Amino acid sequence: MKVSGFTFLRNGQVLGYPFVQSIQSILPIVDEFVIALGPCEDETEAMIQAINDPKIRIIHTQWNENMKDRGYVYGQQKMIAQFNCSGDWAFYLEADEVVHENDLDKIVDAMKRYHHDDRVEALVFDYIHFYGNANSYLDSPGWYRREARIIKNSIRSYAPDGLFWLVLEKNKIGRYPKAALTGATMYHYGWVRSEEQMNLKSQKVQKYWNKNHKPIDYSQIDGSIIREFKGTHPKVVQDWLPQAEGVFQADPNHILTRKEKKHRWMKRLEDLFGLELSKKHYQLVK
Repeated sequence: MKVSGFTFLRNGQVLGYPFVQSIQSILPIVDEFVIALGPCEDETEAMIQAINDPKIRIIHTQWNENMKDRGYVYGQQKMIAQFNCSGDWAFYLEADEVVHENDLDKIVDAMKRYHHDDRVEALVFDYIHFYGNANSYLDSPGWYRREARIIKNSIRSYAPDGLFWLVLEKNKIGRYPKAALTGATMYHYGWVRSEEQMNLKSQKVQKYWNKNHKPIDYSQIDGSIIREFKGTHPKVVQDWLPQAEGVFQADPNHILTRKEKKHRWMKRLEDLFGLELSKKHYQLVK
């Protein structure tokens, strides 16, 4: 069984991504790691090369600056990397996602278990979305709690954006992949970077979603969804994490948006009836 890791990147350093730590977190269990690297104005490429691992392969790409529909540029870049993967499994990481060393054996076991099981096309991770600081995470149906991150490289799949895949059974019809749980957790650190870096990221990428940048203030969030993280962070990312004490505090005077009100009602339904209502881009079969 051969495993390919892959991602896409552009200006990862200046935008505050823990991309080095992300790549390093799964290098022990992949046979190659493919990176589609767009034009950078910082030291991203040098930082990748400094990892100094022969498994890493960089593919220089061009971004379509005229493509401004729902993040499809992300999908294009993701698929450039995936199309260059040669493994039986393709393990995708976004540049702010890190795998815990304690979960590596679980992931390998899942890939071995379902390697020859045609009913399983993808493997799903539980998610922890850290927010504000490393001591805090979000618990809300508005933030996906699980997502597919490993897919068989032998099926007809493509990505409409960077987040998920569709599988083509017929030429014009796409569906979510049939998936099994890994039992492993993905640690998502995108909302731990500084507000300055998050706003710079927004200024640079919102155009790809046909949106205008709006200033981001971490405190403007429904404080009822913030939880204290009591676990341990992956070793590889601990030196990167900004130092902080206590749970992140939202603005107590924050006025809930329509979406936040909707998500509060959804959370109440979850608690009352034991449901899980967050968005799912896969079909669990195992």
